[in-house]
Amino acid sequence: MSQTSEHLLRQMFKRLNPLMLWHWRVGMGAYLNFWPSGIGRFLILIHTGRKSGRLYRTPVNYAERDGDVYVTSGFGRSADWYHNLMAQPRTEVWLPDGRWLVEVEDVTESAGKTAIMRDVLQGSGFAAYLAGINPHRLSDADLDAGTASYRLLRLRRVAPLAGSGGPGDVIWLWPLLVLLAFLLGRGWPRR
Repeated sequence: MSQTSEHLLRQMFKRLNPLMLWHWRVGMGAYLNFWPSGIGRFLILIHTGRKSGRLYRTPVNYAERDGDVYVTSGFGRSADWYHNLMAQPRTEVWLPDGRWLVEVEDVTESAGKTAIMRDVLQGSGFAAYLAGINPHRLSDADLDAGTASYRLLRLRRVAPLAGSGGPGDVIWLWPLLVLLAFLLGRGWPRR
């Protein structure tokens, strides 16, 4: 991928990610996963900036295999979230089946990597195609070549999490949004 196309792809995701996060925060995150081959399967990674100490929430495509969750850093080691997770591998993740404490491990060099990478990319919907990868048609060798700079991470579930600050933390906005839509639909305020 050229530097120009990588830059454009990064900018597109930078603009889409807040929308994905918003869906999770209003309680609709699990519904984003209804069409994996089209829009993808998404989870939210919670990670702490290794330099800033700030808390970040990053939407990432994923696949599940044998009880573990796998994600890929399509921008390889240059992704900030990748570095943050390598610095603090115990973190939180929001999945359609709940909020989890996970242990993150880079498994890029492990046996069976190609099949898992293919699963993640097939679950990424349009994102893999934007990067120039067709995970349904590429041979294993071509997939390995096309993803040579990618990093593959395993998220091993440690424990379920509960409490405030998780998915649906602003679900209380729904009644306000419905009321606003109703009022705007009626042409309110009328003069």
